[in-house]
Order: sequence, then structure tokens, then C-alpha cells
Amino acid sequence: MVSTNYAPEHTGIGPYATQLAEHWAARGADTHVLAGMPHYPSWRLDPEYAGFWRTTESRGGVTVHRRRHTVPARQTALRRALFEASLLAHQLAAPPRMPRPHAVVAQMPSLAGAVAAARIARRHRVPFVPVVQDLMGAAAAQSGISGGDKAAAVAARAERYALGRADLVGVIHDSFRPRVEAMGVDPGRIRLVPNWSHVARPSRPRAETRARLGWPEDRQVVLHSGNMGLKQGLEVLVEAARLDPGVDVVLMGDGNQRAALQECARDVPNLRFLPPAAEADFPDVLAAADVLAVSQRASVLDMSVPSKLTSYFAAGRPVIASVADEGGTADEVRRSGAGVLVPPEDPAALLKALKDLAADPEAADRLGARGPAYVDERLSRAAGLGRLDDLLAEALEQGTTAHEGAARA
Repeated sequence: MVSTNYAPEHTGIGPYATQLAEHWAARGADTHVLAGMPHYPSWRLDPEYAGFWRTTESRGGVTVHRRRHTVPARQTALRRALFEASLLAHQLAAPPRMPRPHAVVAQMPSLAGAVAAARIARRHRVPFVPVVQDLMGAAAAQSGISGGDKAAAVAARAERYALGRADLVGVIHDSFRPRVEAMGVDPGRIRLVPNWSHVARPSRPRAETRARLGWPEDRQVVLHSGNMGLKQGLEVLVEAARLDPGVDVVLMGDGNQRAALQECARDVPNLRFLPPAAEADFPDVLAAADVLAVSQRASVLDMSVPSKLTSYFAAGRPVIASVADEGGTADEVRRSGAGVLVPPEDPAALLKALKDLAADPEAADRLGARGPAYVDERLSRAAGLGRLDDLLAEALEQGTTAHEGAARA
């Protein structure tokens, strides 16, 4: 598998790549991962990997080959292009030393990873299966990144190159299908492989965790957890907190926009920033909040579905989503029945929805209870990994059939 993000990163795509690779290894497969250096979501190189140009390590039964790359602390189209270019150049110049694989899987949106994976699969003449977690071309156009329009065209060409060489393509949400098809992928080669909830259920009493965090029982606490980037549009939460000092807003995590958000919120005493929670503590912190928030810029439609939603649902608290109504994130919140939708970039609408939830705690609890039920029905780890097993098995079967046909010819 080629995935820029991998453990010890414990947010975003990294946990899914890690759990999938370790699942295959546990089933007896000699599993190798070509990854970048840990840097997400802080966009700072993990100090434990400082000074390393290349590493090979064993983690959870998986052989992980890492290659050094640039890590842009501030996101612009040019800096992101240099990040991808440095990663691709290093991966192609120093591919992993390993036996001939049976198949190559790529985790997108990494353009470098997708192109490198396609090249590795072609060299070994084995099936290539990308899994689309995000679409970089659409992200560049919709996220508001500086120089995004030009970057979108370049990224779309790289995505078209990789997806056009795939035997099968996995997408984590149906909202990605039209764009993948527009890149020339036969609809018959696209398979839906939703992500799963990769975190444990809360284990401690909410009151205990709130007391430890200093969250008063008599105040509504709204928590956003995860990456603080451009596409999240977290200014809407800053402004909602500014409008009502009676609501406590907590932004937990890291990202390239954290410093700008801190500057914006200097005069908002009821808004706090927390570092990412430890993996073992994460489910309890989510469950301690009254409301879990997800936000996106109004322009974000079909380029991503936040991975945080699977963790939010497992926490059993109501979700408020400040997102475009026609996007994949809104679809997922509606399908779960575990949250409410408000227009994006509208702090007044967000605040009204928060007040409605605070005024009817029983209704809020009913919403929150639908999250774990939805996880059990559709987002269990066993089901998610099983779908990817089926995707890989189908690609391998098609590859065997193709080789047999070529041999008969």
C-alpha cells in the first residue's frame, strides 16, 4: 500500500491506512507500506523522525518504508505542489525493497502516492487499486487555498493519470462518483467502500472527564476536533462564540490555520484551544462535549467527507454540521440521523441551532444516541475492512483472469 499518511498519525487518513495494513498482516499477508514522514495534522515533522532521509520499520506486523519530503507549515498551492513533488521524486527514486507484490493499493488524495503506486503496479504487472478518500483537484478549487485554480488543473491531471490506470477504484462516498467518472473511469469499475469508526467507545463518565477538562456542567460546550485547515472554515465557530459569551467553544487539534484562528479569537474569552487528545483519551473527550461540530467552507461540496464524522458518531453526542446542504458531508449527517444541518459560514444560524439543542436536552440526547446505532449498522470496523477485502479480492481475481486470457492468446 502507498499512503502518505500512516501511524503514528492518529487523525485523518492515517488510522484507516494503518488499520487496513495491519488487518492484512494479521491475516498472514506480507504487507508493505510506502509512506511519508509523520507530520499530520500539525504540518510539522514528528521530532522522532528528524534527521532521517529514509527509514524502514516494523509496526503492527507491517513493514513500513518511509521517504523524506518537504513539510509546508503554511499552505499555498505552490508549497503543496513542492510537498507532492518532493514525495513523488523520492518514492520513485527509492522504491521499497520487497518481494514482487500481488497487488498495489493507494490511499488518495495523495497525488504523489497515487502516481507512485500506479507506476509500481505497472512495473510488476499487478492490479492497482486506489481508494479515494479525498480529491485533491476538487480540494484545490474549493478550499480557498492561494493559487488554487491553477493547482486544481494540475492536480486533476495527476488524478486522471492514476485513476485511468486502476483496475478498480474504491470511493468512500457516493458523492465522489461523478468526479471520478468525469476523469474517464468506467462506472462499472467503481466500488463504494465507506470508512469505518476507528475509535473505541467512551469508557469514563462524562462528568468525570468534564471536571478534569474544566468544563462546567452548567455551560454548553461545543467541540470541534481535528485538522484546522482552510477548507474547515472554522471562523464560523469563532464568530458564533463571539456572538454569545454563554456558549463555550473548544477547538481541539492542530493544523496550518491554528495560529490565524488564535489571532482571530484573541478577544473571545469563551473560545479555547486544546492540543490533540491522546489516542486513549480521545473518545472520552468527544463524549464529554454537549455538541460536536463539523464545519466547511460554503464552496466545499464534493471533494471530501470529514473522517472525524465516524468518531463523532461513536461518541454518542449530537452533531451540528455547518456545511453545504448538497455536499457529501450533509448527506452523511442526514443518513445517520445523529445531527442537525445549518448553512455554512453563517454564525447566527449556527448559534440558533446550538441554543435549540441546549433548550431541549432530551431531544439532543436522542440525536446523540443515533450515532452509535449508525456505527453499529453501517460503520463497524469489521464491515469496513470486509468491504476493502472484497475490493482487493475482486481486483486480484480480475488480474488472474486477464493474465490467463493473455496466456491463452
